[in-house]
Amino acid sequence: MTTPDEDPLATFDRWQRGAAGRLLRWALRPLYGESDAAALATASPDGRPSVRMVLVKHAATDGFVFYTNLASRKAKELAANPHAALAFYWPLPPRQVRVEGPVVRLSPEEDERYWRTRPRGSQLGAMASRQSEPIADRQDLLRRLEALRERWSGRQIPCPPYWGGFRIVPERIELWQGRPDRLHDRWCYLREPAGWRIVQLAP
Repeated sequence: MTTPDEDPLATFDRWQRGAAGRLLRWALRPLYGESDAAALATASPDGRPSVRMVLVKHAATDGFVFYTNLASRKAKELAANPHAALAFYWPLPPRQVRVEGPVVRLSPEEDERYWRTRPRGSQLGAMASRQSEPIADRQDLLRRLEALRERWSGRQIPCPPYWGGFRIVPERIELWQGRPDRLHDRWCYLREPAGWRIVQLAP
């Protein structure tokens, strides 16, 4: 990338879709990972950071969306300190996208709409797991899953009130593209009232 797009989301979409050919990406999946996986960084009110991988289900100008258990550490930190950062990395070719901005909760209607698209097994898993709470062992979790499977057999599984989505509204997006000589390309996009201001950065 020698000349940046005016809209960083256009580059993001192209990079994500073309991270590797569909067949190659599937063959290298154990090494390559999911193209929609990103490291999510949050912080407690006193500034203690934590980071974990999440799957980003929507990426557009209005924001980057992911879903989680609302009793999880990340959800609690976002409720107390609604700012976050994401980092995507794709090794073939080496590219990184960093996103920073405030975070807003999705509406119950948005949560429900996405919940209905999830595989039934994922719905049951989300209900069975009291995320981040201690468990006696894996069998305890599997017993809970089986009980829920029997309870909801033949019925639509409702979106639980402790599960939902967040949207990171991008204020800053940085695009990075690796080069063999280590003089990598870096473009920083800063959101302003009139649109994105683009700044090229030294590697």
